[in-house]
Amino acid sequence: MSKSSVLIASLTLIVLGAAPAAAAQRYSADDIQQALSGIDIDALIGEAGGVLMRAPDSAIDGLFQAVHASSQVPKEADTMCGLLEPDADRSLEAIGRAAQRLGPDSRQKFATAVAEIATTGLQNPPQPYDEVAARQVLKSAGVTAMLLHDGFLLGLNSTGSDRASRDARCRSMRWMLDALQDVPQAQRASATRLLLNEGLTLLAQTR
Repeated sequence: MSKSSVLIASLTLIVLGAAPAAAAQRYSADDIQQALSGIDIDALIGEAGGVLMRAPDSAIDGLFQAVHASSQVPKEADTMCGLLEPDADRSLEAIGRAAQRLGPDSRQKFATAVAEIATTGLQNPPQPYDEVAARQVLKSAGVTAMLLHDGFLLGLNSTGSDRASRDARCRSMRWMLDALQDVPQAQRASATRLLLNEGLTLLAQTR
């Protein structure tokens, strides 16, 4: 599930990296560019990991809901799926450019969700977390998506750079998010933590 991991972690960095802008009434494209300039992404990744493990399930699920909502908007889904490309540029600047292509309502949802994670993650002790159980939630969601949608596994494992391969990856991403949307919040939050942790690790390794 590394592709979903990179997607969710990248979108989290968009807003964690632009934390000063999250306090604004609206989260504009200019806010993103200004806030991202000069950020130490290594320090950001390290800080994000600790905060994400201390935030409560409700805050983590708020981020998932923001991702899921954007995945239902075709233009925004295409933007997010660009981060799944095998040769995608996942630098902080590239992630910021992707954020600018999201609609204002989606940017605000991400800002609100991650501001909640940042606030509660600084106030709380580490939350209970079972990595084995989280992986089982993801596995079960994958099985559900596979049973409901022909071509799910083909799209998930697609590595081609042609339009058909890109569309297949994007569809599978949406189907996986839909399957996770249908599980209880505690399980969904656990799976989201796992995806975030793995995604942050992958982003650090690809720098």
